[in-house]
Amino acid sequence: MLLSKLTQYSLLSLLSVLILLHLSLVFRSDNTDLIGSSLLYWFGAIFIFRRNCCKSKFESNPLAIAFGTLMLIPILTKSASITGNDIVLRLMPIFSIASLSLLASGSLKQYWRELLILSVFAIPPGLILLFFDPSAITAKVSGFSLWVLGFDVTVQGVFVNLPKGSIEVYSACAGVAAMLQLFGVALMYLFLQPTKPYQKILIPSVALTLAFIFNALRVALMAVLVALGDEKAFEYWHVGNGSLVFSMIAVIAFCFLCQFLLPTYETR
Repeated sequence: MLLSKLTQYSLLSLLSVLILLHLSLVFRSDNTDLIGSSLLYWFGAIFIFRRNCCKSKFESNPLAIAFGTLMLIPILTKSASITGNDIVLRLMPIFSIASLSLLASGSLKQYWRELLILSVFAIPPGLILLFFDPSAITAKVSGFSLWVLGFDVTVQGVFVNLPKGSIEVYSACAGVAAMLQLFGVALMYLFLQPTKPYQKILIPSVALTLAFIFNALRVALMAVLVALGDEKAFEYWHVGNGSLVFSMIAVIAFCFLCQFLLPTYETR
């Protein structure tokens, strides 16, 4: 029993070190989408881990321990030379949890939920954009929201035009990153709450829709700021912490809808 407790504390300490190392590298990258996703997904993975830790069996074998240790070596080595927005920053959480899973239990089975959540984090938005680019749809939704608010707005392809200025909705601003973030939150909800079969489809759909709408509203706000000539405010909502604000609002709105509009299924 004492050895099991020592193993748990050792692995939790190692996990804490890996999380802090990853987050420090992410904050140095100055990528707001990456920062938001990292904080969100690590929180979800830790929460699920803590909830299920009482069911976890801490038993491994020499081969699994060797593989787990070997997986950590390249992570720690590469972290010393990472600069900017490196793809390794998206893969590092998966390798960290996978290695700890092998060290703890000898397999990946016990921690498949945490690995799945972090796998969503590892998907670069650019990969999705190769198959689906919603830039034109984002421009239309942004233009429609401005029209509803009484603005004299026209939309031409990916351009949102106001009388005193216009913006182009680039692929990077189309909302794919926000949709991936909230999709990860939807997975957390499904893992933490018992749900009916239809909710397993409805909840991710609600998450993707909310993320897209809130990003389109952010684009509409940026179009207004361009028309007003407020470059500083535009930069804040475009690449600054403003994008994180909209992401957090989307997460709060999603949690509200799940709590009050999607009643959970009570198991007996």
